[in-house]
Amino acid sequence: MTCVWFPNQNAMQLNVGVITISDRAAAREYEDLGGPALRDFAQKNGWLVLAECIVPDELARIQETIKSFAAQGCALILTTGGTGIAKRDVTPEAIRGIMRVELPGFGETMRAESMKITPNAILSRNMAAVVDNALVIALPGKPSGAVECLSFVLGAIPHAVKLVQELPTSC
Repeated sequence: MTCVWFPNQNAMQLNVGVITISDRAAAREYEDLGGPALRDFAQKNGWLVLAECIVPDELARIQETIKSFAAQGCALILTTGGTGIAKRDVTPEAIRGIMRVELPGFGETMRAESMKITPNAILSRNMAAVVDNALVIALPGKPSGAVECLSFVLGAIPHAVKLVQELPTSC
């Protein structure tokens, strides 16, 4: 597992953790492109990336990393990879095993909008859930797909994070 932590200079900023889930990237058989694409997207939206990690497609390792990121202050955790239907794609199962509640509208929206781009979107198991005090969004492993899917749900993220963090909202 390769993890990098960055200090938070502004507690009011949205703290983000990015987890790449890939056997091959974890084994350094190829360069991780999904994680950096999500980091760039987060930074362009004014979010602070506190941590990044690459883990293999292993249920327990995914769960441990998500729980660790949440415990260390990541209010939004973005995962990339493991949302397909291959035998090793276990990201949704890992998240469901530790979540408090699933937010089906995120997955539904990501799939519906992605269907306008590729018919293979119907195979995606993108999702979002609340784990401890964090919003976790599971995105595709392909960098462009991860960024596109995140952009489809971008408008709901700040409010969802406030609710999860039990912060005051306008509702």
